[in-house]
Amino acid sequence: MEEKSLHIAMYPWFAMSHLNAFLQLSNKLAERGHRVSFLLPEKTQAQIEPFNLHKHLINFVPVTVPCVDGLPPGTETTADVPYPLHPLVMTAMDLTEPAIEAILSDLKPHFVLYDFTHWLPQLAHKLGIKAISYCFISSATVGYLLSPERKLGEKILTEADLMKPPPGFPSSMIKLSPHEARGLVAMTVIEFGGIPFFERLLVSLTECDAVGFKTYKEMEGPYCDYIKSQSGKPVILVGPVLPEPPRSVLEEKWDKLLGGFEAKSLIYCAFGSECIMNKDQFQELVLGFELTGLPFLAALKPPMGCDTIESALPEGFEERVKGRGFVDGGWVQQQLILNHPSVGCFVTHCGASSLSEAMMTECQLVLLPNVGDQIIQARLMGGDLKVGVEVEKGEEDGLFTKEGVCRAVMDVMDENSEIGKQVRESHATHREFLLKQGFESSYIDGFVQKLHGLLR
Repeated sequence: MEEKSLHIAMYPWFAMSHLNAFLQLSNKLAERGHRVSFLLPEKTQAQIEPFNLHKHLINFVPVTVPCVDGLPPGTETTADVPYPLHPLVMTAMDLTEPAIEAILSDLKPHFVLYDFTHWLPQLAHKLGIKAISYCFISSATVGYLLSPERKLGEKILTEADLMKPPPGFPSSMIKLSPHEARGLVAMTVIEFGGIPFFERLLVSLTECDAVGFKTYKEMEGPYCDYIKSQSGKPVILVGPVLPEPPRSVLEEKWDKLLGGFEAKSLIYCAFGSECIMNKDQFQELVLGFELTGLPFLAALKPPMGCDTIESALPEGFEERVKGRGFVDGGWVQQQLILNHPSVGCFVTHCGASSLSEAMMTECQLVLLPNVGDQIIQARLMGGDLKVGVEVEKGEEDGLFTKEGVCRAVMDVMDENSEIGKQVRESHATHREFLLKQGFESSYIDGFVQKLHGLLR
């Protein structure tokens, strides 16, 4: 008997990376004939509209973002404000609860997928809707940080607590240094919309009907099993949810620039739209690229306290790297750049979307995580899966040096070195999995079947 088509509502956190990740899944579901009601801030709709590949099945439902003291007028997503104001974006999102109740009551979907809105499961259940917590960060991160074994609701975690994994956590290379543990301890108590961030995540995970992870068992099977055993919730793997191939072509200026270098010789570096470095570390990074002697393109935001990229560059740097080194502060077509024949290495902050894009290419990975889930994703990729090399940082201060950047890049670029051979082989194996005919489809189909199972 053929399963009926589903109606699924999506309400992701108001950050562009989250909105894009939820839309990627929406496209895969609509491809199979399922209807999606995508709730998002009204003015943001224009930005992601071009990526809606099934307009007859994916309907954008605009949500008015309430005004909140301390947020500039017109703020809708985290892209509109600096990082310290992100908790207030969450406050605004929490204030949409009555509007979301009215929308869902009218739409009557079978499911609502969400991430940070911890109040949504209770609201959904009141309306007879199933609530799915959809995590596109790694299950390793969720298991390490949010395991019930951590007893987060009963005590405040210490640096020593987070230095080691929770009891029963799968054997792995995931370990934290003192500075990373300190940073994550601070995150557990930071108020996010008036509620400690980790408490919000815990409620989101414990009150849902099931947890969906954007991953596959060949990559993170043991971590998913651990979460299932710890939470008692159904854990559904959505698969890799690969980004669609770009429909545009590379801008002429980048195509011309990249075309001037030998195959697989160029370093590409990008840290996402929200990573703002301090000036000293920014300079160490670009000096590290200079030290390699290789051509490079770094797409980075100006560091803290600097209005432009040019004003942040080390003295004499532009003259020394002229013709082979380029640092740009604007938006670039990352997928197209990663697939360009001249690009051989990708230096990434280990954001989930960037890692997905990179794993589909032949670029070798250099891992330079910045905050939170990126750190554990870097250990997973570099330690467990051995598909990249992480830049060494100081245990206590978390600082990296230009020499450390240069060393990591040269390790992955040298195909004759032991490290270079290993990361190439591991990356090729996982890339083969991802791109194998029917691999992704089987996971999406399995996800849909599990959703049907939850309705019975």
